[in-house]
Amino acid sequence: MNRAAFARLSPAAKLLVINQFGINVGFYMLMPFLAAYMSGNLGYGAAVVGLVLGVRNLSQQGMFLLGGTAADRLGCRPMIIAGCALRVVSFGLFAVFTTLPGLFAAAILTGLAGALFNPAVRTYLMHEAGERRAEVFAVFNVFQHAGTLVGPLLGAALLAVDFRVIALVACVAFAVLTGAQLLVLPHREVEPQRQSVLGSWREVVLNRRFLGFTLALSAYFALYNQLYLTLPLEAQRVSGVAWSIAVVFGVSTLIGVFGQVRITEWCRARWSSGRSIVVGLACMGGSFVPILLAAPVLPERLPVGGIAGTVLAFVPVVLAIVLFTVGQAMTNPFAMELLPAVGSERLAGTYYGFYYLVSSLVAAAVSWLAGALLDAFAEPGMRWLPWAVLLLVGLAGSAGTRLLERRGALTPNTPADA
Repeated sequence: MNRAAFARLSPAAKLLVINQFGINVGFYMLMPFLAAYMSGNLGYGAAVVGLVLGVRNLSQQGMFLLGGTAADRLGCRPMIIAGCALRVVSFGLFAVFTTLPGLFAAAILTGLAGALFNPAVRTYLMHEAGERRAEVFAVFNVFQHAGTLVGPLLGAALLAVDFRVIALVACVAFAVLTGAQLLVLPHREVEPQRQSVLGSWREVVLNRRFLGFTLALSAYFALYNQLYLTLPLEAQRVSGVAWSIAVVFGVSTLIGVFGQVRITEWCRARWSSGRSIVVGLACMGGSFVPILLAAPVLPERLPVGGIAGTVLAFVPVVLAIVLFTVGQAMTNPFAMELLPAVGSERLAGTYYGFYYLVSSLVAAAVSWLAGALLDAFAEPGMRWLPWAVLLLVGLAGSAGTRLLERRGALTPNTPADA
């Protein structure tokens, strides 16, 4: 990571990005192993495991708007602290309960915690960053990636002892983060709101350029979800080994940690924020082209044996991951920079919450479609179809953002309903 970029952050921003590293370590220490624990150790069927995981996801995504609104009206700091404290409780429940009601309660509280602190952290950071929002969010993403890398490694080591040890260690990590925020995170004045909660939601819904921006950028989240769905499945299909999934996350995380700040600075020096998003989304969509071309001709396992066969099979997947992560690094910081510009700094939390809510619904629909196409068109002649759909999603998001930029809708001084 670029140390100078981190050094330029304010003390509060430094705490928030370090806090995000800890949050991701604690979260990814446990969540990747929850399904295996429930099915292997507790004996629950795949449908029940899927339901628990789905409830966690729904409780987080469905509450994003409420969490963002609370950040605007009660303050970002209380919501960040409350979310981390709630993760202490929820992960503690995973260590204590093995019955379905207890696991459902833990899953719901885990999702609710994320809904509280995710919009609040980004809103606080947006205010703290001033005019350097893209650069600050680039550093934020680096710490996110680092936590995503460290968390599963630590969880895998602790899994050799007991899953409940993972839950307890994660619980302690969130407790330490909560204490640090209570002691160190500065209080920010809450701007008085001139309208009711429903009035603020109505403002968001009637902001046409924000809705256009949200729909265009929902392509980002729809594609980002493929890092957890289609890309790992394709990696395992062509290699025939389960550990290949770790390569997907490893390559993506390493590029995110070591390349994010440099990619953001490179884009800033050459393009506007809108153009960076246009190119980034096109790159994310285009990342599926190598797999689109290779999937129909690669058998379930290559006839070439050993390391040579695995490496050969992996070339399209690794190339896709590299392009995908570079596009992601181009898109996300500038999306976070533009979001309050096309929305409102006064209601930044509400806009963040609505943005994540809509994007998560679109992402769920695209992921379902991609998964269904993978199942329905598994024969070699049609394996290109799911990847072609994902390519079109990226190009559609890129074209939508380009249209908004050409109309001047991505500049802060444009009227809200432009």
